Amino acid sequence: MNNRTVEIGVGLFVALGIAALFMLAMQASNLSTMSGGDGYIITAGFENVGGLKERSAVTVSGVRVGRVESIDYDHTSFEAVVSLRIDAQHDSFPVDTSASIYTSGLLGEQYVALEPGGALENLVAGDRLQLTQSALVMEQVIGQFLYSTAAGKSEQ
Repeated sequence: MNNRTVEIGVGLFVALGIAALFMLAMQASNLSTMSGGDGYIITAGFENVGGLKERSAVTVSGVRVGRVESIDYDHTSFEAVVSLRIDAQHDSFPVDTSASIYTSGLLGEQYVALEPGGALENLVAGDRLQLTQSALVMEQVIGQFLYSTAAGKSEQ
């Protein structure tokens, strides 16, 4: 009888461990917050989205207000068009709101940060953000640094 109790306890412990690993995997892949229908979609055009992915966070002042719905390419403007699903309770962003792509931490995942403007009119579903700042590409920054350093040495 005592041996059977230990086996049940070990079984429950293993089941709880598997459930905890499943929850951790859902959090890491952003699949746990896939709420499809509520909210509204706005778009923004970027020259370079870097490593931005669908379901990446959309934040304002560090608070998540939505998710990246999709990333497409516009053949007429030659830009990446990012569709942002903003949660329904956040419906008062001014039309002159700007969007930037940032990286959380040094090597973290990328997200879209919105910065509200001062216009009196608010964004509605289907609007396009006019003020955007593309992702910072580390290869370009390093290349510019090396080029400026080499140019500085050649002038001496």
